[in-house]
Amino acid sequence: MKLTHTIAATFLIAGSAFAFMALAQEKSALTRTDLVQNEISAPGLEVVQARVDFAPGAVSIKHSHPGEEVAYVLKGSIEYQLEGKPPVTLKTGESLFIPAGAAHVAKNVGDGEASELATYVVKTDLPLVVMEK
Repeated sequence: MKLTHTIAATFLIAGSAFAFMALAQEKSALTRTDLVQNEISAPGLEVVQARVDFAPGAVSIKHSHPGEEVAYVLKGSIEYQLEGKPPVTLKTGESLFIPAGAAHVAKNVGDGEASELATYVVKTDLPLVVMEK
């Protein structure tokens, strides 16, 4: 009985370590660097600008924002899938408007790294990213 518990505990620890490493790799596959965050002249709104870097094959979670987003591809090829619309692939120098509340996913579909400059006009004091199901 003791041997069974020891084996089970070993598998549980190994499985937890594997899951943690996979999560750590997933988190490092996509990084966001906030550049600007400031209130604007329209009451209750702010502008946020961020650089988002995608490792090869990186995919964002399905998410939305409490305001509009303009995504400008700085490097590589990124596919955007907005809920209810066909996917669109943008290359370096191209941009896309994403309406407020539109659930979407972004994926690096190029051979190397990809980056976007994301500019948001969002409601103040709300989380910038809302995870969707």
